[in-house]
Amino acid sequence: MGHTLTLDVPEEVYQSLLQKAEQTGQLPEAVAVQLLATAIQPHVEDPLEQFIGAFSSHSVAWADHHDTYLGTAIRDTLHRNTSEGHPDA
Repeated sequence: MGHTLTLDVPEEVYQSLLQKAEQTGQLPEAVAVQLLATAIQPHVEDPLEQFIGAFSSHSVAWADHHDTYLGTAIRDTLHRNTSEGHPDA
């Protein structure tokens, strides 16, 4: 069930909303609902966020494939520990 909400927004906010609506081919009301829904979503803490920009990488794929790289490193470590007979692996 939807609810009607009437907002009094400053002119510059309204103009920005209209511009975004024109760019996306949507009504300003639809854009406003999407923006509000996005704004109230809980922020999930990324444990790697503190390292963003901390070092230079020559690979442009790192940002897109970091989960794969980390998973491979963990798999290799577990495999190495198992091969060496570590009981906690």
